[in-house]
Amino acid sequence: MVGGQRRQALKHYQRDFYAHSAAASKAVNNDTNDAPQHTHDVQQRKHSSFETGQSGRLNVSSTYYTVPNSPGKRCRGDSEVLLETTEFNFTTLDDFPDNLQNDTPEFVEFARQKRTVVHGEALRLWESDANLFLEEFLRLEGQGDYSQDICVCGEEAAIYRCQDCDGSEMFCHLCMVRVHARQPFHKMERWDGISFDDITSKSMGIRLQLGHTSGVCCDNPLPAFNDDFVIIHYNSIYKVGLDFCRCASAQPHIVQLLRVHLFPATTVDPKTAATFQALEYFQMLSFKSKVSTFEFYKTAARLTDNTGIHVPKDRYESMLSMMREWLFIKQMQRAGQGHHPKGIAATEPGACAVLCPACPHVGKNLPDKWENAPSEIRFLYALFLGIDANFRLARHNVSSATADPGLNHGYAFFVEEHAYKSFISSQERAAQEMSSCSSHNAVNLADTRVSRGLAATGAGTIDCARHNFKQPCSIGDLQKGERYLNMDYLFFSSMRSSSDIVALNISYDIACQWSKHIWTRMSTFPHQYHIKHHEKSIVFLVLKFHLPAHIAKCQTSFSFNLIKGVGHTDSEAPERGWADINPIATSTHKMGPGSRCDTLDDHFNDWNWKKICAMGLIFRRKYNFALIEVQERVNNLTNFEASLATDELAEWRKDIEAWEEDRSRPNPFEDRATTTITQAAVRLALSTAEATEIEHGNDVSLHDDISPSVLISSGLELEDQQCRLEFDAKVVGQHTTDVQKGKLLQRVNALRRHIDTWGRVQLLYIPGVSRLRSPDDVATEAKVHNINPFLPSSLPHRVPCDDRLLEHEWELREAQAYDTLNDLRTVLNLRYHLYKYKDTFIRGQRANTQANRIINNAECRIDALSLKYSTSRSALLNLASRLGKNDNWERSLKPLDKQKDAVPLKHDDGRMMGQQSISWIWKTSGSNSNELGLQDSLRVEWCKARARAHRWEEEVQLLHEEMRCVIAFLDWHIGWWDTQGSRRTFSSLQAREGALAYAQRQANLRRKMAVHFKSMWAANSSWQAPLTVDLHS
Repeated sequence: MVGGQRRQALKHYQRDFYAHSAAASKAVNNDTNDAPQHTHDVQQRKHSSFETGQSGRLNVSSTYYTVPNSPGKRCRGDSEVLLETTEFNFTTLDDFPDNLQNDTPEFVEFARQKRTVVHGEALRLWESDANLFLEEFLRLEGQGDYSQDICVCGEEAAIYRCQDCDGSEMFCHLCMVRVHARQPFHKMERWDGISFDDITSKSMGIRLQLGHTSGVCCDNPLPAFNDDFVIIHYNSIYKVGLDFCRCASAQPHIVQLLRVHLFPATTVDPKTAATFQALEYFQMLSFKSKVSTFEFYKTAARLTDNTGIHVPKDRYESMLSMMREWLFIKQMQRAGQGHHPKGIAATEPGACAVLCPACPHVGKNLPDKWENAPSEIRFLYALFLGIDANFRLARHNVSSATADPGLNHGYAFFVEEHAYKSFISSQERAAQEMSSCSSHNAVNLADTRVSRGLAATGAGTIDCARHNFKQPCSIGDLQKGERYLNMDYLFFSSMRSSSDIVALNISYDIACQWSKHIWTRMSTFPHQYHIKHHEKSIVFLVLKFHLPAHIAKCQTSFSFNLIKGVGHTDSEAPERGWADINPIATSTHKMGPGSRCDTLDDHFNDWNWKKICAMGLIFRRKYNFALIEVQERVNNLTNFEASLATDELAEWRKDIEAWEEDRSRPNPFEDRATTTITQAAVRLALSTAEATEIEHGNDVSLHDDISPSVLISSGLELEDQQCRLEFDAKVVGQHTTDVQKGKLLQRVNALRRHIDTWGRVQLLYIPGVSRLRSPDDVATEAKVHNINPFLPSSLPHRVPCDDRLLEHEWELREAQAYDTLNDLRTVLNLRYHLYKYKDTFIRGQRANTQANRIINNAECRIDALSLKYSTSRSALLNLASRLGKNDNWERSLKPLDKQKDAVPLKHDDGRMMGQQSISWIWKTSGSNSNELGLQDSLRVEWCKARARAHRWEEEVQLLHEEMRCVIAFLDWHIGWWDTQGSRRTFSSLQAREGALAYAQRQANLRRKMAVHFKSMWAANSSWQAPLTVDLHS
């Protein structure tokens, strides 16, 4: 057992603390556990077989196969379009694991996109009936079964039919008008004896009377101006006969239109309107396909006339204004502003943003006296924020705030424009602080984008880092790249709605630099943006995918893997959010400032809502997976600790706990052994050189995000992942479980996608690679670790390659070789210690089996590192011949004979045993060639093993608390909507009734959602079971 007494103490803390909140207790001790178990945590693939029996009857049989879920991707059909470009999209790397050996499967935010496979047999069977389909299509062009001369009424000839009504029944003129008196948006046809011609409802004499209930005639109708009213529907643009009512009790024209679900284009003498159906349909279509208003309008126009003969009058500008007004009104309605006594004018900043129910909200979903929670569980109430910028969301310098004003004035996600730009203008002379660390964009200067012709070079955001929600008042345009000035404003603006939260985990890809003087810079902001940071616990971290690009010190000081209380968060949420919104950038980059902000606000709200709808499935999957992982990590830690001396272990535990409380103390994760050359140092040097080139206008990069050095560095990382994947597959062996197979398949799929994406960027720098690359590398079932990435060192001499790329690979390969040797020495020491402990202390079959398994894992790591070193050295040999290097490097980096050279130093009380010669790998600079080095290696390995176990333990508790928060937030929101119905005094009983009905509908929606989530989580009894792991062992 690992710290059983402390585990009991922790459970005691939690039990006593939750007792203070009846609401929290009700949420945690939820309903029932006897709900049916859900069985779709794994995907079911259906295979249907079709065959014709002897009788000629078609027999269908179905077989279901269980396959593992693929790594998380955005559920969008347009993702393939993005992949056709040569742009290396870092947002697609959200499923690029920070550690492929211990990767968490990505959890799909909403319904999985299913691949539709048309089976060959079914298609061939259909092909045999294709002529039958064609004949029936032609038959529908005639009268069909309704070729009688007289209408069913017996009065006139039946020569009219409707395309939108069920069937193809034909009517006379009078019956047609009677049937479609309240259906003016149906498409009708007239039979001329040979074929059908399209006719309009207006030409049939059908008129739409407003202001009265159906069937009631108006005594004083008023035709629309010029009797030429246009209505935009989702399937056509109609010119209709429309009469307003001008009786004594008649309502204004715009009210008469709204009451029949028609949205007027203007408020004075409207001549154009759009149906509510059309506006709602376009809004949902734009969310899913990112279609623009222009494309939607032109589609409706072509459905009206696809010949160009009877083109409808252009109402595109009217459609633009109606769509913006519709979005604004619906946003206000969903935010409850229609129930506010002062209406829209009383809207507060961020009031229309859909909030994350799993994040902590004071007064909404936190338990009573949460701020007094014991230190052991205080991390459960921390707010995780992720900061990032997106340069795809640039806006051209078109229009102005005067010509195109926004309707949202900081009501949702974008900050209030006037205050934001005024502050930025007042601080224009503030100098950007220089970075002392490497970054993905050549330190500071690559973030300074070309701004000529652009009103905004991109957008910055502050997101919920754990649940991928956009935060209220947290998005703003960037004028000159990703400056601290802009990002500071967005951060402080976002914090205004979360000022009461006392624990913050803030992640940013340059957090190591941005956080240095953040509080000093805060002093230049207005007082309402200040944070009482001295009263809060604030931790700054770097996103997991971006962390490897930082210097070694940052990798241990800002790592999510090593910092206490962050669980298994990777904080790449902003990147995933950008990936969803990027497709709409093409239609917003030439919008005016108001249109663009209103449109993006609407899409961000939809993004947040979709995340809420999927929370039941997301949390169930994550929680189930975390329970498995935590047990595995704790078991690994237990086995590791069993081989360590008790006094040393106690000392190491004391050191790491002291560092967790005060991170100014020596970092226990830092290895005291050093090498003369490291990959991190080389990456920093290359980034610094590129920054200098950019500063002097000598940038040779062919891609905005991928410089030559980043290309080579990324390629080496992919090559490394190939080797690790191959060896992990061998470790698992043939007798694998479904879980193991699933994990491996997820890694294979992710790696293949990233190799394909990287390869497209490679063609910009080395076009000749296209002649070497086999088509089988893409569309194949070839093993992914066999795909040759064709780095410069592996290119034939006939393929031209820039010397700069060769030089970059030389420097990175040399550093890689030294790093690999250092890792190899560490593992060799560890393996020796494991063997020694096993021989001395392990007895019994079960204990020996466990010990052998651990040793075998170390052997596999040695094999992988040996191969990695040999690969690096072979590459150096090829590069040396092409670059004309001398052979001095071979004196330190010698050929590695695994059997002869990859051997540990044998220690006995610190002294060498016998006269055995020392392998050259221990004489290379940076080796841990003494007992202190061995203990240091063991200490670092133990710290990492402990961190892995603790992060998963924290993840279980965070997920447990977040599920409670979701239910509590929904309960609060139900109560809030229940009070809104009677909050405002309306001018009529009908308006009051509508307000009550809407509020009740919103409350009922959240009641159903809460019940649904509870049923999904109650099926997993472990959600309500006591935790079986100890966070502080």
